[in-house]
Amino acid sequence: MSLLSAIRTGDVTELPSRRDEDWRWSDLRGLVRTMPGLSSGFDGEIPAGRFAGLVDEDHVLVNGGELTLTIGAGQSRTLGLRLISRGEGRHSTRVSINLEAGAQLALLETQDSDGASLVQNTLTIEMAVGAKLERVLLVDDHAMAINVGQTTVSLAPGADYGQSVLTSGARRQRLETHVSHPGGEAQLRLDGAYLLAGKAHSDQTTVVTHTGLDGATRQLTKGVARDQARAVFQGRIVVTEGADRTDARMAHHALLLSDQAELDSKPELEIYADDVACAHGNTVGAMDEDALFYACQRGIPESLARAMLAEAFIGEVLDRIVHEGAREAALAWASERLSVAS
Repeated sequence: MSLLSAIRTGDVTELPSRRDEDWRWSDLRGLVRTMPGLSSGFDGEIPAGRFAGLVDEDHVLVNGGELTLTIGAGQSRTLGLRLISRGEGRHSTRVSINLEAGAQLALLETQDSDGASLVQNTLTIEMAVGAKLERVLLVDDHAMAINVGQTTVSLAPGADYGQSVLTSGARRQRLETHVSHPGGEAQLRLDGAYLLAGKAHSDQTTVVTHTGLDGATRQLTKGVARDQARAVFQGRIVVTEGADRTDARMAHHALLLSDQAELDSKPELEIYADDVACAHGNTVGAMDEDALFYACQRGIPESLARAMLAEAFIGEVLDRIVHEGAREAALAWASERLSVAS
């Protein structure tokens, strides 16, 4: 099955389905009966993005396209990347980013749509020795959009990659990250936060493969789902033979604020090496009624108290964003989404 082939040809039989184990909770073939037409060009006005004013330069792709960026050895940049869908068509976007030795990049990325589009966004990142990159991705999709994001990251020894994925879901949304981790003191942080309401669906799937000595991974995902929303978390850490002294930790925690909200979670460790420190944790629960009562007793309206507690719950993820401006924008986004939901 190939989503890219389905987008190019319009053949729904090429879409991934529940028969594919990794897609069983985010089935596309059962959802899409008729493919939308190809997206047309767009020459209208694009408003400023959420990270406006924080970047050295903005790269904007509307209704598909390709882009290649290279950050030279020793350079330090802050770049914006905006992947925008306008209308109800189908399209794909391909972006490649190469960081040479010692380069540093803050990548502030947004994806947004305004209709029932079907989109695949592919991002490939190559990092040389000692390179450092922080990616903050904020996804604001239309309620009827279908969005599949596929990110592939290849680290070199001594590289440092941090990622924060923030989303409010869509009709069907899957945000994948695959990382090839060579060890060699390379550092990896993979974080995510989701705030889902209505009938929104969001799937955050990650695969990290450790292939060398002395690699480290830290992964934290937190989310809130209410109404009839559905959240999916699939995280897999693979430690191959010979990748000794790997230190990998993964955690996922969720709040379900309605009896009809749903969570499907599948954290996995596959370990084929000795002398490793690997662990994963997964929890799901309702809002703390004692904390809610305490807040209401102090004159805070219940809706506001619920929003405050939910914001505090995911705040641990947002606080791990290193770029100060991006962190403030992420906190504003969370406050806005929770205020609307309450």
